This record gives sequence, C-alpha cells and structure tokens, in this order.
Amino acid sequence: MSMVTIQSKLPNLPTTIFSTMTLLANQHAAINLGQGFPDFDMDPILQDLVYKAMKDGNNQYANSNGDPALRKILAEKIGKIYQQSLDPDHEITITPGGTYAISNALTSILRAGDEVILFEPCFDSYIPNIRICGAVPIRIPLNFPDYSIPWEIVREKISDKTRMILINSPHNPTGSILTEDDIASLRKLVEGSNILIMSDEVYEHLVFDKKKHLSILQYPDLFARSFVAFSLGKVFHCTGWKVGYVVAPPFLMKEFRNHHQFNVFSVHSAVQVGMAEYLKNEQVYLQLPALFEKKRDLLLKEMIGTEFHPLESYGSYFQCFTFPEDIQMNSMEYAVFLIKTKGVATIPVSAFYEDGQDNRVLRFCFAKKEETLLEASKRLKQRTTYSKLK
Repeated sequence: MSMVTIQSKLPNLPTTIFSTMTLLANQHAAINLGQGFPDFDMDPILQDLVYKAMKDGNNQYANSNGDPALRKILAEKIGKIYQQSLDPDHEITITPGGTYAISNALTSILRAGDEVILFEPCFDSYIPNIRICGAVPIRIPLNFPDYSIPWEIVREKISDKTRMILINSPHNPTGSILTEDDIASLRKLVEGSNILIMSDEVYEHLVFDKKKHLSILQYPDLFARSFVAFSLGKVFHCTGWKVGYVVAPPFLMKEFRNHHQFNVFSVHSAVQVGMAEYLKNEQVYLQLPALFEKKRDLLLKEMIGTEFHPLESYGSYFQCFTFPEDIQMNSMEYAVFLIKTKGVATIPVSAFYEDGQDNRVLRFCFAKKEETLLEASKRLKQRTTYSKLK
C-alpha cells in the first residue's frame, strides 16, 4: 500500500450541482433546463468561417495573447458600445472561456490572507478559485427577491485586508443587472482605496426589456482597477468551443499574462481567426437581446398555469421561479422530484449559496429551442396531487 499522502487544496468540495442534475436528467430522460447551454446550433456562417480558417492552415499555436485580428475587432467593438478606447496589444487577452478568465485573474493577483467580497447566490467557480489562492471569500447575500446588492453591508465588510470586490452582471443565476445607483455606490466605495474589481460580464449582450448592460468598461475610474471577463462561447451559442477574453489596464494585464503563458499559453487558433471575421458584422451581437428576450417571454407565457411564480429577469440565459410553501420540500428535493416525476431538470438556487440558503427558488435555462420550452412547460402543467409531494 502506498504511503504517499496529500493535503487537498479544496477539501470536502462536493460534486457540482450541474453534474449532479445533468446526470439525473440523463437517467430519467428529462428535458434539461438546468445547465446553461443552448440546445440549438450556432450560426452556420460562423461554422463556415472557422472551417475555412482550419483549411487555410490556422492550426498551430496562436499568439499567446490572442489572435491580433480578433483583439483588434474586440477593441473596436468595445469602443463603439462602451466608449472605451483600448490598446488591443496590452489590454485584451483571449482566453479558453470566461471561467478561465476569472480564475486566471484571481490567481494572478490574490495572495494568502487577502479578502474578496462577493455576492450570493453566485456562480460556483468563484469561491473555490479564491480559496485555492489562500484568500478568504467574504460572502454577502443579495437582497431577496430582487437580488439587489446591499451596499450598506458591503461598506461594513470592507477591511484593510480587502483586495477585491467580485461582481457579476447580467447575473448568474438570477438574471438581475446592475443599475446606475449600483455603479455610483461602487465608485464611491472604492474611491481612493487599493481595492481591485473583478467584473464577470459573460452575458453582456443578453439584456432585455430595453434595459442596458452597464459595463465596468464604461467608467474609466473603475476600469483603471478592474479585470473584466467576457465569453464569446456563451453569446454565440458555442459553449463547447471555450473561447472568451479578459480586458484590463496594462499593469493588471501584465500579471494576468505572466500566469496565462504558463497555464494554457494560447487558445484554439482557427476559432479565433473565424471569430475575428464573424465579428466584423456588428449585427451578429446587436440582434442577440431580441432573440433571447423572445425565448424568455415564451417560457414566462407557457409557465402560466403552473405552480411556479416568476421573479424578475433582465438578462442572461436564466429565469428564476419560486414555488409554493405548501409543497413541503426544500429546493433541492423539489428539483429532484421534478426530474423524476415530470421529466424536467432545473437548478435549485440554494446550490449557489455556500450555506445552502433556501428561498424556494429554481433556476430555468431558456436558451433552448422553442419546441424544448413548449414541451418542458407542458410537462410542468401536469398536475401532481399534494399527497405525492409530501
């Protein structure tokens, strides 16, 4: 027997809720509205551009910082949308997805004992990535049911150990978005401090109801202390390609790239070349809000007549619903029950709180074909007797 031992950097880490619910969905042939990925294909034009890039020989290592043409077109896009002038050579790096962009930013800056303020419910990678650096997550619950930020509590939690504030808008899992008041509070809070910002904006183009995404990139004083993460895979329905990017001022980007070059070095060459060509047509991202708002509205309409009550969702892939108190189960139990009895998989929002805070809310992903959403809502409208719910 081997005498080799290790001390885990992430002890007692549970299986991710996405793996758990997807496995159950597969076992019960359930419609998967849990994990955040589309079940429809990407634009065939983008597929053809990437295929052409491969045929043209773009199959070896790309520039470690990302294909120059892609960084250039992204800088132009950011200039048009957010009125922020960027140097694509020193302020943009292409990454293998948004999750990596966040992880690499955290590990390039955080040291043991640093504190990072973040807001729950939150995407499940944040806290492990903070802890693996030896840093300390300072968890603050968002206000329920609108999932707004309690800035008075944030002020109370600031200490001389606060290294970073991590924000996410449009928000996963709730679909809430930052307001101008939020931005004003954040600006006032960090002014004159040494606090950095990590801004997760992977759903930047998926904002609804004539509202606007307020990017950290729009505010020079905030951008001067920020990493901002984006995902091309999320917004262009190709999550499996794992391609995103991070934007940061040069002094932060230097640290990011120092770690990046020894982590992954570079990202899929042909995808970058094809994506650069694709983004020359600004309509490919300007049309996205209408596409996803239509899907959200279809789900909301078809859920009328079920036992679920919708909360506000202004962006992302996700719509949250509460369920009645007389259903005597917690969120996790009820989500499992729905898979097994109605054949629909969701994600309990309690899974996005480290302490399991349960407001009886389930997250539904509406980034699906129309027929998928119609069938899922049809199944959920099937009545279940109260006795079966106990």
